[in-house]
Amino acid sequence: MSENSLQVETGLSQGTTKTLEDLLNKIRAYFPQADLKIIEKAYLFSERAHEGQIRRSGEPYISHPLSVAGILADLHLDLDSIATGLLHDTVEDTHATLEDVRREFGEPIAQLVDGVTKISQMKFKNSNEKQGENVRKMIVAMGRDVRVLLVKLCDRLHNMRTMNFMPFEKQERIALETLEIYCPLAGRMGISSLKIELEDLCFRYFRPDMYYQLVQKVRKTEGERSRYIDDVKLQISHELQKANFKFDVFGRSKHLWSIYKKMQSRSIDYEQLYDVLAFRVIVDSVAECYGVLGLVHSLWKPIPGRFKDFIAMPKANNYQSLHTTVIGPGGERIEIQIRTREMHLVAERGIAAHWKYKERGKVDDDSEFQQANWLRDLVSSHQQVKSADEFLDSVKTDLFESEIYVFTPKGDVREFPEGASPLDFAYAVHTQLGNQCVGARVNGKMVPLRYQLQNGDSIEIVTSKTQVPTKDWLKLVVTNKAKQKIRQYVKEEQRRRSLTLGKDLVEKEFRKFGMAAAKQLKGPEFELFLKENGLRDIDELYVKVGYGRLEPRHLVNKVSPRSAEKEAAKTEEATFMEKVVKAAAQKTRKSNSLISVDGMDDVLVHFAKCCNPIPGDSISGFISRGRGITVHRADCPKAFEMDQLRKVDVAWTGAQAKEGQERMVRVRVVSHDVPGLLKSMSEVFSVQGINIESAQIRTTKDKKAICNFEVSVKDTTQLNNAIYELQKIKGILGVTRVLH
Repeated sequence: MSENSLQVETGLSQGTTKTLEDLLNKIRAYFPQADLKIIEKAYLFSERAHEGQIRRSGEPYISHPLSVAGILADLHLDLDSIATGLLHDTVEDTHATLEDVRREFGEPIAQLVDGVTKISQMKFKNSNEKQGENVRKMIVAMGRDVRVLLVKLCDRLHNMRTMNFMPFEKQERIALETLEIYCPLAGRMGISSLKIELEDLCFRYFRPDMYYQLVQKVRKTEGERSRYIDDVKLQISHELQKANFKFDVFGRSKHLWSIYKKMQSRSIDYEQLYDVLAFRVIVDSVAECYGVLGLVHSLWKPIPGRFKDFIAMPKANNYQSLHTTVIGPGGERIEIQIRTREMHLVAERGIAAHWKYKERGKVDDDSEFQQANWLRDLVSSHQQVKSADEFLDSVKTDLFESEIYVFTPKGDVREFPEGASPLDFAYAVHTQLGNQCVGARVNGKMVPLRYQLQNGDSIEIVTSKTQVPTKDWLKLVVTNKAKQKIRQYVKEEQRRRSLTLGKDLVEKEFRKFGMAAAKQLKGPEFELFLKENGLRDIDELYVKVGYGRLEPRHLVNKVSPRSAEKEAAKTEEATFMEKVVKAAAQKTRKSNSLISVDGMDDVLVHFAKCCNPIPGDSISGFISRGRGITVHRADCPKAFEMDQLRKVDVAWTGAQAKEGQERMVRVRVVSHDVPGLLKSMSEVFSVQGINIESAQIRTTKDKKAICNFEVSVKDTTQLNNAIYELQKIKGILGVTRVLH
């Protein structure tokens, strides 16, 4: 048996579902006893709601929800999910309301439609926040009913399939969002068929230059590769037939995005990449899986360290399989996956493979997938993080593929992302264990907190009652849970210190006037002061003073009964404020007019050096003592470490950067080490009106050149145009903006 295309392997139909009858036939094929009246009703409702609407392709809009419902049917989902696919845009894009959907189709479908609907009516400070709020709503709805995400993924897949009708700028933005959020979610759901197609579509629109170069290179070797695949399959089949196995063998090239990632991570060309072929053997039982593994290793020499047993230690999304890499015929590296038929179904369809149909094809609420730890962690993350930007960052972090498997002292298996440290392990077990962690014994030997966990490590955490978390720990952890707990402790510690400092400052200020703070900070006047300043209690007052947001003298003026001292204090305060205003005015004349704070232009602004924001970037501002407002990129890791109580709303004013106001950015170019490339790169910067401030160039042993440029640009548009033109130069492998 062979795999001639992606669709043979995955079962996802590339062709759109053209008619209602096509959709009904798909459903009948896997759910013959289904009452399809609800699907017909949903189709008619959607058709009427979208009447007169046209897609960018020129097709009637109903073609989109019909195609989404068709993809859901390809995954063999229940009737409520497919009906939601038909209805998912009605509340957002038509005059139909959620109440209309609830009245016509009932509460379960209404909740699914509401979960999928975007928050298009709300106003957001920046695009990062809008994306964060959309993902937050989806995660919360997913926590109630995981089918929300299934519909959303199929909606995104069809939009990506028809992306060629969108403007270039939107193609790039949507492809990047899909790559960062939806592809990892599809992976976590275990739907590899959908994830693979999404990744290749994202690659096509996010890096079209590299995509089409790679397509051409792959096509050149297609004939030779097909012959090699047939030869390997024949040898595997011959050995398995001799052993009397009942089996299927598939062979294919890895998908384009996977190949591109390998090229980037190893800084090599396609011609230098050897392990691009993968084979899959499907048998009837777990015992046979291990039997096939032995036969394969007797046939070809296995590569040490490249064997993974996901049957004994399944992935978080319930994926199971044996993976081994061997030196095949002709010295070619080939990966072979061995699994049972049930495991294969789970690998391709994820949660849909576990679907348990009840009346009207509803999912069983007790589905094992509903209990997945990663899903509970995502929902918990929403509850603990207030900032949409910070939440989006935590989701992206949590969705990275976990590849490291380690053991607890009791022999239990824990799964972590690459780069995880003993701190990640400790916080995964218990918050207190993480807070008091001073090191770890790995395989019986002491290691420091910066140690990176390796596959198969046995971890025992060493603690001390005097140990406390610090901000520096954030540089040592990669899991979202560890980051959240460290930030939480640091914020609480900062609050405790501010409370103590604030109380001390307030008491000293009252003592200057011969008064006791304890006697003055009570009664109607004090309660009114708290209310006017939005403070819940006296502790919040102390914290605000400790943070420098409230002058103790102002408090004395308001609550002290001694009018003479109050008048003197007011005079002194007025003199002080006059000096502050004059100083601010002098500084403002030197400030950067590219930024406004809460709608005001006259504020001293300082740009963070850690991320070097430029006009066009999503940004966040933080009050810093003595330096006015410090502006970070919204996705800067340091911004998440800042005290969120000091965060203020900032925005680019839209003013064109003048000479001298241009922002410095770092650009890294990886290329072949060939003559003339530097001249071509310099010409690109010159044509785009960009000045090169400095350049550092080094070559590698494998004849690559790495060029680090410091350039001054006006905004992201100018920078992106330059990057796009640089990527067109023959011999250049990649161009990136260095953010940190």
